[in-house]
Amino acid sequence: MIRVRYFAGAADAAGLDEQQLAAPATLGALRSQLSAAHGAEFTRVLGRCSLMVNGTRLSDDAEIPDAATVDVLPPFAGG
Repeated sequence: MIRVRYFAGAADAAGLDEQQLAAPATLGALRSQLSAAHGAEFTRVLGRCSLMVNGTRLSDDAEIPDAATVDVLPPFAGG
């Protein structure tokens, strides 16, 4: 299982702050799984988000280790 945490606009679009999922093979597979589960608005937001696996940004073909924490982070603005 993996822990997926949603922040800011991603949490709003998903309708939750976090969830537990069976670990998909790759980060790209997780993106597809999340899009299918949470609908069109979430998919639009997800397209602008970074996914961090255990605090590290990985490519979509990277494997997700079991028991990982994946953070879904929309772009942040600030100054």
